Amino acid sequence: MPHSDVSVPDDVKALAEQVEKDGGEVLAIYQEPFAGEWQLFVMLPLEKVNPTPYQRDLSNNHVDRLTEVIRTIGRFLDPIIAVRSPTGEYWTPNGNHRRAALKALGKKMIPAILLPDQTVAFQILALNTEKAHNLKEKSLEVIRMYRGMLEETISEGTSDLREIDLAFQFEEAYYATLGLLYEESKTFSGGPYTSLLKKVDRFLELSLKEAYEVRKERAQKLKQADEVLTEIVRKLKERGITHPYVKHFVVSQCSPLPPRVRRVEMEYDEAIESLTKRLKEFDVETVRPEDIGRVMVEHEV
Repeated sequence: MPHSDVSVPDDVKALAEQVEKDGGEVLAIYQEPFAGEWQLFVMLPLEKVNPTPYQRDLSNNHVDRLTEVIRTIGRFLDPIIAVRSPTGEYWTPNGNHRRAALKALGKKMIPAILLPDQTVAFQILALNTEKAHNLKEKSLEVIRMYRGMLEETISEGTSDLREIDLAFQFEEAYYATLGLLYEESKTFSGGPYTSLLKKVDRFLELSLKEAYEVRKERAQKLKQADEVLTEIVRKLKERGITHPYVKHFVVSQCSPLPPRVRRVEMEYDEAIESLTKRLKEFDVETVRPEDIGRVMVEHEV
């Protein structure tokens, strides 16, 4: 509990009362040691706890592994982080697999560190290392966060939040672009484009609403390039070339950027349009299977 000479803020008291009304139990109200921010240590009803709407989907294998670990240890040791959502449920940005494991074990309550500030959930998502993301998972998570923040700015009537202000939460600008494409197609693969996108797909100094429209335009330009690449791969397969890195190889050969240059002046539209043009001109008859492995080593893929 807090020190006797420190008064608990009214909003924190109100949150504690709400936890009790929701069927939970407040175990402690305290100030964390880094910045002195107020937090609650609580037991929450599992039925009221869900992942944030923005994050990746569950990995069943990871849930099974966590369930077995809890059984073996005989204890649940790691409280989740949670915020109370506007809908009255509790969102966890970093404990969805632990939540699912405890639910699979038939338990009704889960210990949580409850944060009064809902926006911290976005920062925690960016730092979440519970299980390493692959490119698809990370991109889908970022585009869901993106829309969540966009909806929040619209509902609150604020328009001064820029995309670049969320660089920490999103980590890489191209995650949002790829996220739109992963949502649109289950067979899309963003891996071949990441080297190029890292250099040309930058955060925008536009309002989130304006930037989101640009993101959609960028995704469509990349989709057009990908359609050409898909046709190239089909033709190469007809020639018996089925190397797992064939897409990476073709993109590396058609990229308008030098492979080892980190910073470039070229803008996104120019780069993707140039890539698309080169893909359309690519001669599949010149490709030999042994070339793919050699080039991939040179490009450190």
